[in-house]
Amino acid sequence: MYQKTIIFLTILLTSLRSCSSSYPFDPKYYHSISPNAYYETSHLHGHITHNRHMKDRHAHAPRSSDRAFNVNSFGAKANGNDDSQAFMKAWEAACSSEGTVYIVVPENRAYTLKSVKFSGPCKSSLIVFKIYGKIEAWKNPSDYRERRFWIVFQTVDNLRVEGGGRIDGNGKIWWPKSCKINPELPCQEAPTAVTFVECNNLMVRNIRLENAQQMHMRVQNCENVKALNLMVTSPGDSPNTDGIHVTGTRNILIQDSIIRTGDDCISIVSGSENVRATGITCGPGHGISIGSLGAHNSEAYVSNVVVSKATLIGTTNGVRIKTWQGGHGMAKNIIFQDILMKNVTNPIIINQNYCDQTKACPEQKSAVQVSNVLYKNIHGTSSRPEAIKFECSKSIPCQGISLQNVELVDQITKQDVSKATCSNVKLKSSGRLSSLCT
Repeated sequence: MYQKTIIFLTILLTSLRSCSSSYPFDPKYYHSISPNAYYETSHLHGHITHNRHMKDRHAHAPRSSDRAFNVNSFGAKANGNDDSQAFMKAWEAACSSEGTVYIVVPENRAYTLKSVKFSGPCKSSLIVFKIYGKIEAWKNPSDYRERRFWIVFQTVDNLRVEGGGRIDGNGKIWWPKSCKINPELPCQEAPTAVTFVECNNLMVRNIRLENAQQMHMRVQNCENVKALNLMVTSPGDSPNTDGIHVTGTRNILIQDSIIRTGDDCISIVSGSENVRATGITCGPGHGISIGSLGAHNSEAYVSNVVVSKATLIGTTNGVRIKTWQGGHGMAKNIIFQDILMKNVTNPIIINQNYCDQTKACPEQKSAVQVSNVLYKNIHGTSSRPEAIKFECSKSIPCQGISLQNVELVDQITKQDVSKATCSNVKLKSSGRLSSLCT
């Protein structure tokens, strides 16, 4: 049964082409991005890279039959005042037009928006939202109509968001008010910078997301999604600033992106399946996480996840699965492979007793089942002796956990890390291993 599952997961690596369209899953196609080169070019030109920006200007270039709606034509001033209404008017004009339409945010200008919702369904067959310049968040939190969201795209099919520009959440206005920064303050919601809800056939590419109020990008209840060549950044101590959060979404490819935040670089939660993340550089942050799942005794399901060709640098976790006691459901058919760890605190971790409360969570028998997880070709350095930790449920142990060619050494001594702790797990191992369970 276990071998059949691994064969199925191997087939999944190629079968996800339905998600990636013209982006084939060829190992030669995926590669690590040089963070230094990315930052230098970004600093010089204000875009992800000059070459990518120029290339993007011609991607989906308007034809004579297409219509383009420049936000300036609808009253946007880019002078520090609220341009929300101008953006909404441009959206309404584009959404009500047939064929392929473009919304253009001009370069070398910064537009300020309060909370906005770009809603569908639209008459257009394709909407291309071209962000060449900068969109920044309104600085007064009390003026937000919706505390949980800033920019929302809802029920919009066949949407492209691209252009090489920047989306800045001005999170420094919100972070000091977080109870994680100041425990004496009441815990309050802060907006997710960009949210996509029920958007099918979605592509987000060549965009820089920075300084989100809370999460940078949330993909919720969508299908057939590509997130390509993104730069996601916020300070390492910024609270709850997940890079890309995936919930209830099927067939999503996250590719060739750099994510540096104060929380999970990528978080994958309940209802998500057929998720592929490849060519990701992560750090600082909390690593790449599946979960948390099963909070408040809830039901949660995640399946068919592949994380490959990732580099994690100085993160608090590497690749992590976290579930609460008391939940139910399953996280299954998961592959972590071809991953490089650099000074990571917890390189490999499964925690079925996850609890982020100040006091201990009560012990409960029910749990989200974790099964059929493969860790393959994982190398690098751990900042602590315990590089691998499998803390599984007594009542519902982890099943079908496999390690193949996992070599992690101490960051300082460069010697083999000898300590791996395992509880309530059925483990299989092969190839070169630096750690065995104690």
